[in-house]
Amino acid sequence: MPLLFTCFLSILPEAARDVTSLHGRAESTVIDAVLWLKLGVEMVGAVIIALGILSAGWLLLKALSKGQTADFTAIRLTLARYLALALEFQLGADILSTAISPTWEQLGKLGAIAIIRTALNYFLSREMRDERHQTSAAKPVAERVD
Repeated sequence: MPLLFTCFLSILPEAARDVTSLHGRAESTVIDAVLWLKLGVEMVGAVIIALGILSAGWLLLKALSKGQTADFTAIRLTLARYLALALEFQLGADILSTAISPTWEQLGKLGAIAIIRTALNYFLSREMRDERHQTSAAKPVAERVD
């Protein structure tokens, strides 16, 4: 079979062989660009997670230093916001991966990861919304007590 392919290529005019190699180089360049973009998007997501941890950690240290250990809802919501945003970036990186994944096995793994991340983001957003409603409902009562 390889001999037949080699014979076929030798029959083609030089211009046709150049188009084939040009197509291969263009495809390789696009794949490389998407991989670099995916890496950049994943890095942005990781930086957002790190910022969220630092921000929530700072708020936790402030609360502990003031002796306010009764309720950490604001700290949890702060971290949750960062995590939700980071999950969106990670999901975007997963979507970029599907553009260049050549096998069904890789697409299946990426699909499973995307479903898990989407579910995490959904439940995290729902918990943030519920906490916000509880906090806003309790706030007027606290203002009346003061």
